[in-house]
Amino acid sequence: MKKLIVLLLIIFGTCTYAQGIKFEESKFANILTKAKNENKLVFIDAYTTWCGPCKLMAKNIFVLQSVGDYYNSNFINVKIDMEKGEGRDIATKYNVFSFPTYLFLDGNGEVVFRSGSSLTEQEFMQVGKDAQDPSKQLALLKKRFNEGEKDPTFLRNLFIVSVEDQEFSNKIVNRYFKGKKSIEREDLTMFKNKMDNTDTPLYKIFKERKAEILKLIPQDRYNMMNEYAINSTLLSKYYDEKTKIINEPLYLSEAEKYYGKEKALTLLQRHKISIALNNNDIPAFEKLSLEFLKNYTEIDGNTLSAFALSFFKEVTNRSSLEKAIQWALESVKKGEHYDNTETLANLYYKIGEVNNAKIWAEKSIELAKKEERNSFEAQKILDSLK
Repeated sequence: MKKLIVLLLIIFGTCTYAQGIKFEESKFANILTKAKNENKLVFIDAYTTWCGPCKLMAKNIFVLQSVGDYYNSNFINVKIDMEKGEGRDIATKYNVFSFPTYLFLDGNGEVVFRSGSSLTEQEFMQVGKDAQDPSKQLALLKKRFNEGEKDPTFLRNLFIVSVEDQEFSNKIVNRYFKGKKSIEREDLTMFKNKMDNTDTPLYKIFKERKAEILKLIPQDRYNMMNEYAINSTLLSKYYDEKTKIINEPLYLSEAEKYYGKEKALTLLQRHKISIALNNNDIPAFEKLSLEFLKNYTEIDGNTLSAFALSFFKEVTNRSSLEKAIQWALESVKKGEHYDNTETLANLYYKIGEVNNAKIWAEKSIELAKKEERNSFEAQKILDSLK
């Protein structure tokens, strides 16, 4: 199976990006030593190969010159796959469970700041600046908390940078909402950042104060957040990280209580697809995806675009790639943007239809300019056709 060169570079940590972030290639202990010697913090992009937002950050943000200038000047930068080699131990040590996670460590390996998610250029730059701001660094923030700080803004910000520490974040939630008379819009950030477990104080508040929350967000958004929490909890119970196998009977038995049989089966199918891709079992991923998207016109555009992109990167069978082109075209039909048009251009280029590839590459670049994004892959296609 052929991989994109850029994907291989990301996986094996050899990609330095000409104008973006320069990622070091060394053992973790050596990275910490270098940081200590240069009196800098270490920035870790904690990623996985199957993580969509991780790939978007690598493709659209890490390559920017402004980002590279700042991060290369202020940090020792390293990309670490959390499912390979040293990454497994690092993920365990620093409680990295969601991706991407951005860790900022001192030379002793202590976390001073953390963040995550897919961010804009400005947001990611601000993360770097916050990491260097002593007033926002984790050790000092925890000290203030332990001294009894109750300021709502302080507690909200502390929660966001502490979300992976379940025990500590539970303490923050209990203090924040204790005696709080009403749920306000700024509180929604807390639910959005750590609503992945139904056995937490945050989820309990989410359910108990549903009426207040529905004054701030629509019902479908509330339902989506609720389903995410339920499903994350079910997966944590019935998916074995070591064997990479989901206990299907137990998962379905529990999921049907929440979703009903039909939706539980759909969710299970989606999980099996993700697991196959995560395990690099491309034949199974391809087969399961084709089955799942039989009635692709009924699927939302973002999902179709994501599957089409994965097929472009992982699948070589021409008939399957032609199916992916249909998905990408349907995604564009439902709402074109630089990303799905770029995927369409890449798919056409991969099967040798260069005229269509050129048309969609030009469209992607046009949309990228309007959206203030970068369409590097589309530009590569046009350059190769000159």
